[in-house]
Amino acid sequence: MIRTRFLKFYLSFSLCVSLLTAFSAQGQVATFSPGAYFFESYVPLLKNQRVALLINQTSEVNGVSLLDTLLSQHVNIVKVFVPEHGFRGAADAGAKVDNEVDSKSGLPIVSLYGKNKKPTTDQLKDIDVLIYDLQDVGVRFYTYISTLEYAMEACAENDKMLMVLDRPNPLGHVVDGPVLEASLKSFVGMQKIPVIYGMTPGEYAKMLKGENWINQAEQLNLRVVEMPNYTHHSYYKIPVSPSPNLRNMTAIYLYPSLCFFEGTVVSVGRGTNQPFQVWGHPAFKGKKKFSFIPQSQVGASKPLLMGQKCYGELVAIHPDSARAKTEHGLNLNWLIDAYHLYPQKEKFFNHFFEKLAGTKDLRKQIQQGYTAEEIKASWQKDLETFKTIRAEYLIYPE
Repeated sequence: MIRTRFLKFYLSFSLCVSLLTAFSAQGQVATFSPGAYFFESYVPLLKNQRVALLINQTSEVNGVSLLDTLLSQHVNIVKVFVPEHGFRGAADAGAKVDNEVDSKSGLPIVSLYGKNKKPTTDQLKDIDVLIYDLQDVGVRFYTYISTLEYAMEACAENDKMLMVLDRPNPLGHVVDGPVLEASLKSFVGMQKIPVIYGMTPGEYAKMLKGENWINQAEQLNLRVVEMPNYTHHSYYKIPVSPSPNLRNMTAIYLYPSLCFFEGTVVSVGRGTNQPFQVWGHPAFKGKKKFSFIPQSQVGASKPLLMGQKCYGELVAIHPDSARAKTEHGLNLNWLIDAYHLYPQKEKFFNHFFEKLAGTKDLRKQIQQGYTAEEIKASWQKDLETFKTIRAEYLIYPE
């Protein structure tokens, strides 16, 4: 009893502290916190309900897991679902995530990655509400929004409430990139949205439902717990790394541009202490001075070009400079530069590139010598169409 009272006091105190210490990009106090902090907005709705959580290591309230937080609020949690990278976020990208049991609470943990991406009827039969609370980074090929879509559809089909505890989008002020072609739909791109789509998870969930992009969308009981005083230009330093290779805000800002390299022969620094802050390849020796050597480590057990000295660029170290590089959207110059430097151009791209790009045109445009400006100009018509749809579902001012 004493421990429970202390935890409740700590959470209340921490909320006050967080509201006083969140800063905007201009250095002004920004009085907002993630939706999970506003217990009065959603805990009463969970009374006498059987609840499942879709969470990972980012689902926290000032350092306390949402699971422990809600258990202290006497919410009846019956199971936990987890996305790519697992409950603690340590699994490699694309690695199999096994079902397990949480050693602290004794609750079953069900993976929504691999063959079981969508909750089954059997997995949902003993719950009334599924709570989604994942810190996203606002990029189409970051798979948490794909997991959100499958969860929403499963809840619609099985008459379960889906509650999104909204969290800030660090790239919420940017909309850019090619809009996904329907023929290239995959788990790294499920809807006709651009690479950087400028929406929080709550806003995106509203769009999935409102545009009928999921099966039985009209049946879904969707609740979004909002973030008072948040805007799309608010600065928010993510307190917990959302995945093993996005370790800091610098990497998060650079991720949408550098991730295109994952569809090529070029390393983005997985297996180093600066993933998604660098790019390079052994073939660039003599052409680039900066170098790094990928090694096996947690979150990158078999990185591309492991043990080989790669020459390339250190794109940014400080988050402010990285954010500035993303202010005007995707930077294609690094990708174009690497393509021109690589001696065997027919082997530069791999089969994964089109899925990441969401279009068959980008590879062709680079091969044909288009400039970054010419390529970005070709996206504008589709982007304007998307922005019109997006505007209908925004919760927060831009």
